[in-house]
Amino acid sequence: MALLTFSQFPSLSFFPNARPFSPNRRYCSSSLVRVISSANKDNTGTAILWFKHDLRIDDHPGLVAASKYRALVPIYVFDHRILSRFSDEMLELLLFALEDLRKSLNDQGSDLMIRFGNAENVIQELVREVEATCIYAEEEVEYELRLMMDVVKEKLQSLLVPAGSPSVEFWQTPFYDVKHLPSSYNDFKKLLLPITTPLQPTTLSSSETDLDWGPLPTYDDVKKYMSSSPYKSGENWTSFKEKSAETLLQRQTVKPNESIERSFRHIQSRKLGQSVFVTRKGNVVGGGTDNVLNALAAYLRYLEGTGRDDWQEVHEKVRAAESRDGASFIGLFGPALCLGIVSRRRVHCEAIKYERERNAGFVSPFGYSAATIAAAIDAVCSMEWYWLMALRDQINSDGKYSTRFWRWNGYLTQYTVAGDDGPAVLLVHGFGAFWEHYRDNIDSIAANGNRVWAVTVLGFGKSEKPNIVYSELLWAELLRDFIVDVVGEPVHLVGNSIGGYFVAIVARAWRDLIKSIVLINSAGNIIPVYSSIPLSRDRSTSVASWVGSRLLLFYLRLRIKEIVKKCYPRRTERADDWLVNEMRRASYDPGVPIVLESIFSFNLSIPLNYLLEDVKDKVLIIQGMKDPISDSKSKVAMLKEYCDGVTIRELDAGHCPQDEVPEQVNAIISEWIEKF
Repeated sequence: MALLTFSQFPSLSFFPNARPFSPNRRYCSSSLVRVISSANKDNTGTAILWFKHDLRIDDHPGLVAASKYRALVPIYVFDHRILSRFSDEMLELLLFALEDLRKSLNDQGSDLMIRFGNAENVIQELVREVEATCIYAEEEVEYELRLMMDVVKEKLQSLLVPAGSPSVEFWQTPFYDVKHLPSSYNDFKKLLLPITTPLQPTTLSSSETDLDWGPLPTYDDVKKYMSSSPYKSGENWTSFKEKSAETLLQRQTVKPNESIERSFRHIQSRKLGQSVFVTRKGNVVGGGTDNVLNALAAYLRYLEGTGRDDWQEVHEKVRAAESRDGASFIGLFGPALCLGIVSRRRVHCEAIKYERERNAGFVSPFGYSAATIAAAIDAVCSMEWYWLMALRDQINSDGKYSTRFWRWNGYLTQYTVAGDDGPAVLLVHGFGAFWEHYRDNIDSIAANGNRVWAVTVLGFGKSEKPNIVYSELLWAELLRDFIVDVVGEPVHLVGNSIGGYFVAIVARAWRDLIKSIVLINSAGNIIPVYSSIPLSRDRSTSVASWVGSRLLLFYLRLRIKEIVKKCYPRRTERADDWLVNEMRRASYDPGVPIVLESIFSFNLSIPLNYLLEDVKDKVLIIQGMKDPISDSKSKVAMLKEYCDGVTIRELDAGHCPQDEVPEQVNAIISEWIEKF
C-alpha cells in the first residue's frame, strides 16, 4: 500500500450571524450552549433531545444544553423519511449505534426512547405527555430533512403546555467560531482560525421512570416497517439500485441482493469487543463511539504495526479499502461519521493528539508525519467545509432558484427544482460545470408545463468532493439514484458534454427510468463495429496522474476565462464573469485535484451507438456545430449512419449550446417533450 501525505489545510467552522432559514429559528454553537446551560441551570421544566444523525453522548452540544433541565427525555424516531436514505448496511450500523447509545445513556442514569412514525406526530405527542418546554435537535442541511424539521416546529407552535408553547433549539458542532464564511475555500484558509475543543460527556438529568421507553427493534422490524411506508411508490423503485451499471452494461447475471434473498432474520450482534466491523459485509467501522474511536486509534497507527487482534483487523481493512491514496479513511469511517457515532471534531482532535505524540508535542505547518493522520484530517475538514457551504447557501438562498441538498452515499449533492406539475425533466451538466450552467433553461422549460430538476454531480460545483475513485459509471449511478430517491418517476434526461455520456449510460442500463434523453454535444464515440464492451476495472492512481492533475489544475486556474470563451464561439459574452468566477472558486475546494485525476482514468470507449441502441426512438441530439472540442460534422454524420431513428438538431453554437443560445435550446427541448 502506498499512502501519500496530503498537505495540511485548516478546518472549518460555524457562523452564528447568518440569516435564519425560517422565522424564529434558533441556533446554538458551542459558545451558545454555554449561555443556554447557564440560563437553564435552575430550570424546572423537561427537555426533549431528538437524536437523528448524532448518535453519541461525546462532543454533543445539544446534550450538554439539554442536561441542565430538571428532566431530560432522549428519543430516536424511526421515520420513513430518514430511513429511506439508508442502505441495508447503514440500517445495520444504525441499530448497533442505537444499542450502544441507549447503554451509554443508561450508564448516565438516563435512557433512550424508541418510537416509530412521522417525527412531527411523535414529537408532538411526547411534548404533551411530558409537558416539555424545549426540544433540542441537530441542524440539518439536506432539504428533505430541513423540511421535516420545519413541519415539526410548525406543529409545536400551535401546541400549548402549562409553561407555554415549547421552543425548538437547533445546535451544531463547530470546528471554529467564525462570523462570516467566505465563498472561496482559498480565502477561508487565510483566516487561520483557532480550533474549538470537543465537549466531554456531561452528567445527565434523571429520566421519567414511568414512561414507556420502547424496545430496540430488530433488523426485521425495521425492514417490515419500511416496506409499509406510505411514501413508497407503487413500483419497486429500489430494485433499480440493486445492480451496478457495470453489471447491467455487460448483461451479466448476478446473485440476488442478499437483503432480498434472505428472509427477515434478526441480525445476530457480534460482540463489539471482538471486532469493530459489526455488519454482515464487515467493510465499515461501526458499533458505539468507543468502538469507533478504538478503530480510529488503530487506523492512525497503521504504520506502527500492532500485536492486537482488533487493530490487526483494522490494518487489513485499510489495505483492502485503499482504492486510491488516502481513500481508506472515508471508506472505513464515512458511515460512522454520517450517523454521528463520532463527531468530525473528535476525529480531528484525536488525529492532532496523535501527531503531537509522534513529534514531542509539535505540529508542523508543512504537513503531517503520517499519511493516515493526513487522510483523517483532510477528510473531516473537507466534510465540514461542504456542510457549512450547504448550510450557508440554504439560509441565504436569495437567488433566482432555490438551493437544495441531497445526500448520496453519505456525500452532499446540490440541486435545484422549478415548476409545479407536468413531466419530469432532469438536467445534467458537463465536466467542470454545475447545475447553474442551465441558468437560463430551467425557468423556460418549467414555464412550458414541466417540472425541472438540475443537479450538480459529485465532485463539481458546491457538491462534495470526497476522496473516492471517480468514474463515468459512478456518476451514472448517482443519476439513477437521484431519479429514484428525489424525482420519484421516469424523467426526460438531458446532458451536456460528458454529462450526456452519463445520461446515455443511464438510458442503456435503466431504460425504465427515462421517458427520453437529450444529448447536447455529448461526449462518447460512434464505433461502427464492436465485439465487446470495454469496461475498465483498473482505476488506480499513478504518479503521472497525480502530477498531471496538479499541473492541469494550475493551467485551468490560469487560463479559465480563455478556455470557457472558446466554448462560446458565437456569443462570447455569455461566458461572463459570474460563470468564470464560479468555476475558479470551485477549483479551490478541497478534493478538486482528486476529481481531476479521474480524467486520466476515464473510460469513454463504450460506444455511444451501443448505449443508445435500445432507446433510439427516444433520443434527441442537439449539436453545436462550432464545437472547438470535437468534430461536430463528423460526429453528426456518424450518428446519422449508425444510430438510425435518433432525432438530430444542428445549431450554430459551440460546446455548450444550452448556455450560449438558451432560447433555441429551450424551444427545441420543450417541443420534444410534448411528443411523449
